[in-house]
Amino acid sequence: MDCRRLITGIVIGFTAFFAMLAGGVWLSLLVLGASFYLAKEYTEILQHKGFLPSFKIIVISNILFALAMFFYRLEFIPLIITVSAVMALLTVLFKGKQPYIANVATTVFGFIYCGWFPLYLILLRHMGDTSPSSFIPYPEGANYCLVILFSVLLTDTFCYFAGMKFGKHKLAPVISPNKTIEGSIGGSLFGITAAVIIGIMLCIPWYHAIALGIITSIFAQLGDLCESMIKRDAGVKDSSNILPGHGGFLDRLDSYILTIPVVYYYALYIINFKGWF
Repeated sequence: MDCRRLITGIVIGFTAFFAMLAGGVWLSLLVLGASFYLAKEYTEILQHKGFLPSFKIIVISNILFALAMFFYRLEFIPLIITVSAVMALLTVLFKGKQPYIANVATTVFGFIYCGWFPLYLILLRHMGDTSPSSFIPYPEGANYCLVILFSVLLTDTFCYFAGMKFGKHKLAPVISPNKTIEGSIGGSLFGITAAVIIGIMLCIPWYHAIALGIITSIFAQLGDLCESMIKRDAGVKDSSNILPGHGGFLDRLDSYILTIPVVYYYALYIINFKGWF
């Protein structure tokens, strides 16, 4: 195994583990920092396609999202989305000839994909807390975060190994030719197993642990495929080379981007369901 890849993986893993346990400002800074590099790589990938999403608008939107979540002022979220979308329109209004619609659309998608989705981790970590800016630990949200961390990690790892060992049938040949159905099944089995073990250790009911495992294993792979689709459409192999042995932040975190908000809403509306009225 590439030593650089191993060392980078260990550093990323322990940093994420610490931030998820600590919560508060530590987690917010970690996710905000990651969203900055996600936005940077995203805009550079789209430039290969001939599009020019606004990196500044995406980053500013991500900062505003993070502040609203950190101080639990969620009523500002629609305002942030609206103002950011309007600014995306105005930035192309008086510029020269360009793919106007594509640039506006990729900017709006950029702050959703690179900021809004991953920043749900802040809300998930502090689930049950009406003031996430406090440093009081709330184990419920931390439990869900740890389930995601380990379940996605094992899903990704064993999709690769199972695919190498048993892979014969292509999963998505146009988008990602190396991924196989056998690899997907193998990764899902290990991801679900990890979620059940970690969930039961953290006192999450077994049936919810199974459901969380299914959710994380499915959306981890869908997130990976979505990022592969963006890169393939733009003709790019890796999002960047900033992480030795891992490529870029998008390459490393793509499996989490879709998983985090889905788990959040499952925990909010299923696990903690209090009735609609």
